[in-house]
Amino acid sequence: MAEARRDYYEVLGIPPDADARAIKDAFRKLALQYHPDRNKSPGAEERFKEIAEAYAVLSDPEKRAGYDARGFAGVEGLSAEDLFGGIDFGSLFRDFGLGFDLGGGLFERLFGRRGRGPAGPSGGADLTLELTVSLERVGRGGRETVRLARPQACTACLGTGARAGKPPHRCDSCQGTGQRVVSGERGGFRIQQITTCSACRGRGSVIDEPCPECSGRGQVERPETLEITIPPGVEEGTALRIPGHGLPGAEKGAPPGDLYVVLRIAADPRFERRGADLWRSESIAVHDAVLGTRLVVPTLDGSAEVAVPPGTQPGSVLRLRGKGLPRPGGGRRGDLHVQVLVGIPEAPSREERDLYERLRSLAGGRDRSAR
Repeated sequence: MAEARRDYYEVLGIPPDADARAIKDAFRKLALQYHPDRNKSPGAEERFKEIAEAYAVLSDPEKRAGYDARGFAGVEGLSAEDLFGGIDFGSLFRDFGLGFDLGGGLFERLFGRRGRGPAGPSGGADLTLELTVSLERVGRGGRETVRLARPQACTACLGTGARAGKPPHRCDSCQGTGQRVVSGERGGFRIQQITTCSACRGRGSVIDEPCPECSGRGQVERPETLEITIPPGVEEGTALRIPGHGLPGAEKGAPPGDLYVVLRIAADPRFERRGADLWRSESIAVHDAVLGTRLVVPTLDGSAEVAVPPGTQPGSVLRLRGKGLPRPGGGRRGDLHVQVLVGIPEAPSREERDLYERLRSLAGGRDRSAR
């Protein structure tokens, strides 16, 4: 049974009378959450496709009018090009204030080729590596360096695998196709069996003198250093896509794959992160809780002073506005929340005990007078 399609307004979580700004804001929030270059969890890509389709229809006045009038029948028959061809995903995500490639070849990768011409050779495989960044880097954003080693086309033979001046020649066994076709008849039917050519191993060409630099492989492994931009407020597990820095394509003329740098946020003993907000605990003495005091607490931008009002109860939370992390894509910065813990002396001195006894007697007198 085919899975039922969800209403586009439900997909974006907006009412049917939402204006263009509300539609874009809803798409912005969901796209940041489910974009496949950021979210590698199962189902994220399909969820993003659903979100993008809903946005493509509802952001276009003509398509939206057809959908409002007739439901899915009003937009039936539209190709992926019809739906998404007018949307510049790269520009759209740059408008969201993101410093990394969330647009790029998104249309081609998720919804197929734009043109109707023949497909080119398939690209190389993608690579993934992890990069650990500090909470300060998350707060400020900026550049980080990653190092990796990956196979690249041999510059000595330009990827042919043959010694310079001795180019490969066409395989005589398969006439350059890389395949052997064996035909026969069985039971009145003509049968063709297609196998990889054993003489050239499917390459379609034969190398007489291998390149001494790459031993005929056409590739050599080279170290590479890249600088990437960390967007302010980036979340744990975000995958930054660097086009063209994956493995080279197996076929001639095939583009290389992409590199995905998965960000891990280093633990910071000073703070606990909750979205764009930061939390920490501060312990104060009983008398400071009663009389009030001032605390100097660390922030990502240095130190800040916070007032503890008289009568502060254990577990109270003091908020420093704007001292948290930037929100991905812009918006108001998060806050720093300071939870106040009241330390009770475990082994008070004799003088302290006398004072506490005096306080208790005062409190007892106050309780009796209240009756």
